[in-house]
Amino acid sequence: MRVIGLTGGIGSGKSEVSNILRSLGVPIVDADELTHAAQARGEPVWREIWQRFGWSVLGPNGEIHRRKLGYLVFHDSQKRQLLNQLVHPRVRAMMAEQLEVLRQQGVLAAVLDVPLLIEGGLHTMVDEVWVVYADPALQEKRVTERDHLDASEAGRRIRAQMPLDQKLQHAHFVIDNRGSLNALKDEVTRLWQNAKKRAELVDG
Repeated sequence: MRVIGLTGGIGSGKSEVSNILRSLGVPIVDADELTHAAQARGEPVWREIWQRFGWSVLGPNGEIHRRKLGYLVFHDSQKRQLLNQLVHPRVRAMMAEQLEVLRQQGVLAAVLDVPLLIEGGLHTMVDEVWVVYADPALQEKRVTERDHLDASEAGRRIRAQMPLDQKLQHAHFVIDNRGSLNALKDEVTRLWQNAKKRAELVDG
């Protein structure tokens, strides 16, 4: 099975690309969805986060309050590193389990959607890397509008991640998301069709 690593920076539009792929029927293993599942109330990761970060990161229902936790870790690199150490091993194991299920089902190609694909070294474990690109000004605009943040906080969150220009160095394919939604749909559709052909050549 050919595994495509999909990544990008905050505000680049990676989620939109993932939505387009889903509409095309593409099998997707989504790291964010698995992170939510790993952090669900009562799960071991949830308990570790609560023990390390305290009651302040829990909502009234006892679930992780993602906005509070996000604000905390984006303002403290050590806390961000601690959170990654708690969450990433479990999420990686869950991703591997889902990919294995798809292999057993005979799927020819699948997408591994991971925001920190390159930072976490997972780009070395996929067959090709797709990076969704938008310039920093556009990233900031999208983050401020989507998350209702001021420009200063949006900029802080963008700077907390690896710059997109650095991610591009690891890309096999770059998805330019500075244009219209229709242009993005056309580009993603073409990329996926070509990826399926590559997968068929290898497995055929």
